[in-house]
Amino acid sequence: MAKKDDGSRVRDALRVRGELPDPGSAPVGPGKKAKALAGLDSAGARLSTLQEALYAEGVGGGTRRVLLVLQGMDTSGKGGTVSHVLGLVNPMGVRYAAFKKPTVAEQRHEYLWRIRKQLPAPGQIGVFDRSHYEDILVPRVSGLLTAAERRRRYAEINAFEQDLADGGTTVVKVFLHISPEEQLKRLKARLDTPEKRWKYNPGDLEARSHWPAYQEAYADIFEKTSTGGAPWYAVPADHKWYRNWAVAELLIETLAELKPRFPAPDYDVDAELAKLKGVGAPA
Repeated sequence: MAKKDDGSRVRDALRVRGELPDPGSAPVGPGKKAKALAGLDSAGARLSTLQEALYAEGVGGGTRRVLLVLQGMDTSGKGGTVSHVLGLVNPMGVRYAAFKKPTVAEQRHEYLWRIRKQLPAPGQIGVFDRSHYEDILVPRVSGLLTAAERRRRYAEINAFEQDLADGGTTVVKVFLHISPEEQLKRLKARLDTPEKRWKYNPGDLEARSHWPAYQEAYADIFEKTSTGGAPWYAVPADHKWYRNWAVAELLIETLAELKPRFPAPDYDVDAELAKLKGVGAPA
């Protein structure tokens, strides 16, 4: 587990500021699997306590919430991250949304329409498995988005995320950075393992054939949409154990900075305890 010199050690180390870390590296925190797994176990208790406080704050009338945006190439581990990290907290306080190809109904609206419908409520941690950034990535790589249209969408997304921040939502944008070599291994594992074949999509090979174009598109997204209020973080994802540890720590640091508080009771605690003393067993 990373030693915390301050409240933003992991965020500082993983924030995108230019060249991305090696997908197989461990820029901060444990460099060995055993330590990362032990750290994740410890992180679970801290994350659960902070999440419960945020949820209770929301029930008590608070407006703050957190939105975790997960982006990455196929097999980078978006679903695995949700399972191993958000599985550590009470599901009542989590809102999960996976964004696939827009449906016919969704295409009748502007691209942020379906995103807004899935935003977390006060007190919740929202999780986007893919997000509004797909509406830049896919059409750009497919040649369906002009440079002018991209600039317009960058401006719209920045304004959208600023509105979220102004309304009490802390946005944590994470790029799960996997290497093409590791992706190939994982695609093969899906075909080799009967229990994993349901995860395989022949279309993944089409996206893989455009790997350089996707990397260029992501680099442009990081440059244009990593803002002070909603920065991008690049998490090396070749090692699942490191990926899970790093995302858990990013959430812990974010929540710890928010300092969510359990609401004060709107009743007299001592009076209620006195009442309980006189309550006998059910007849």
